[in-house]
Amino acid sequence: MASQPVFKRTYVRTKPYPEKKVRIINELKELFSNYRTLFVIDLHETSNRVIQEYRFWLRRKGARVIKAKNTLVLIALRQLMGSVSENIEKIFTGENLLIFTNENPFELARWIWNNGVRREARPGDVAPFDLVAPAGNTNMSPGPIMSKFGKLKIPIKVQDGKIWIVKDTVVVKKGDKINEDAAEILKKLNVKPIFETLKIKAAILDGKYVVVADELRLDTKAYRAMFEDAVRYAFNLAINAAYPTPEVIRVTIAKAYMEALNLAVNAKYVTPETIKYILSRAVLEANALASVIAPKAPQLNLQVVQQVQQQAATTTGTTKAEAKAEEKKEEEEKKEGPSEEEIAAGFSSLFG
Repeated sequence: MASQPVFKRTYVRTKPYPEKKVRIINELKELFSNYRTLFVIDLHETSNRVIQEYRFWLRRKGARVIKAKNTLVLIALRQLMGSVSENIEKIFTGENLLIFTNENPFELARWIWNNGVRREARPGDVAPFDLVAPAGNTNMSPGPIMSKFGKLKIPIKVQDGKIWIVKDTVVVKKGDKINEDAAEILKKLNVKPIFETLKIKAAILDGKYVVVADELRLDTKAYRAMFEDAVRYAFNLAINAAYPTPEVIRVTIAKAYMEALNLAVNAKYVTPETIKYILSRAVLEANALASVIAPKAPQLNLQVVQQVQQQAATTTGTTKAEAKAEEKKEEEEKKEGPSEEEIAAGFSSLFG
């Protein structure tokens, strides 16, 4: 027997919405029209104190913070946009807080995460750092509470009818869970170690684009490095392409000057700018040749003067380190002996 087709039933409202709901829907539609971004905040296990603190500062930033039923928000979006995507419908579950804003969503998300509200520790919380019971008067009267100090190994004494902590004592180490006794003692000592932030589900842009919480977390250092690399690559490309911009032209002219100077020196083209480099090179080559010939032809009475090389290094503007490198190179040449091409180049420099 063939199976009967199953049809999905769609609920269609026939009665008009109550006046109160119509007013809320119209208000939501107006907010969606006036604000570009909607942040949906999960209120599960979020204390009222944290909500009120954020509400105060968000209003100062020009945002509208409201609560509304998920069904009414979706109705307002459907009436405004014509339809609502499945991704948006999935966001509106549970109890949510709505933040309407025209600020950059990534910047506002970073602000929310970086501005946590301090609250008292609860059992089960994880200590973000070493939690310390400070030394001094607790303003607590002696009684059953003293046993809890003992469980937590906090040294105390009774003085002037009050409990005093003898020395600063770590109650919970960083990364450990806070138990009930520790939470009670920290609360009585007015230690608020937990930074609680609003839990962002997602941001909805223009009523249709969804950016989930993980995508709102930007690694600013990584993006900065990417921009710096892009600038460096673009600058290098512009220089090699000789693209004339105010930033590039100065480097391009300097590069062209150095290349022209190098070409003229290698071609032995004499100008006021090149003569000192040409003569310095000739002196170095002649000195290198003399250091090779002197041991083989002592009758020529040739002497190698190291100061000539140092003077040449100074004339050409080379550093002391470069001069030492040249001396080392000469010593290696003495040991290994020059090639025929080097000897020929030396004679060419001496006799033209």
